[in-house]
Amino acid sequence: MAAATSMGSINPGNELAGKVALVTGGARNIGAATSLALAQGGAIVAVNTRKSRGDADRIVAEIRANGGQAEVFMADIADARAVKRMVGDVIDRFGKVDILVLNASVRKETPFLEISEDEWRGIMAISLDGSFRLAQACIPSMLQAGGGSIVTLGGTQALSGAKRRVHGSVAKHGMLGLTRALAREFAEHNIRVNCVSPGRMDTVRAPGRTVRADAAGIPMARLGDAREVADVVRFLCGPGASYVTGQLLYANGGLVMY
Repeated sequence: MAAATSMGSINPGNELAGKVALVTGGARNIGAATSLALAQGGAIVAVNTRKSRGDADRIVAEIRANGGQAEVFMADIADARAVKRMVGDVIDRFGKVDILVLNASVRKETPFLEISEDEWRGIMAISLDGSFRLAQACIPSMLQAGGGSIVTLGGTQALSGAKRRVHGSVAKHGMLGLTRALAREFAEHNIRVNCVSPGRMDTVRAPGRTVRADAAGIPMARLGDAREVADVVRFLCGPGASYVTGQLLYANGGLVMY
């Protein structure tokens, strides 16, 4: 995993110079790799985390050590007031938000008949409610700046479904709906909204515990690396994707093809 959180592993550039990016869940795994990738592209990065302060500090330190600008913003995106306060703090600190990466989510596996109301609402509060609140809080800044980019992080279960993950599948499918609805509503304002759907990844789900997903059935015969998703996010945020909006891009080694 060290390579996934190293700025030296991602191609340098300046296509995002002058842009301010807010990455939710930006301290670990895909979020951490995305924070680093956007900084490598020249963006100022606001790294959001709910509780992984140490990980977030390390990401920010690496960005700064490589000449970039970044800062940690602690907030629980399931809390409407916390979201409003955080976005306000980011704008007060950096002047605007040009890029919003909606990566934060909670992964739980529970048989459908055992999912409690609280567990269901907890998943939705972060993936759907949090994404709605963040987009609503950040889009006014993008409108004022004359455009922006929002990237949501989906998952293969959004379209294929997944046993013991009904709530996660529904939430991710809802994020795809949010992506396309926002893309259509704000396209005329030069705000592009796209979704990246990672496949099975070699990631750490808890401190010291690496989840080794099964690579069986993946045409590329291996798990994905967080960098490979982060590079797709970076592309969508940059000028090379200036005519791309409302799209679902898979980064899954060919596991799902639509």
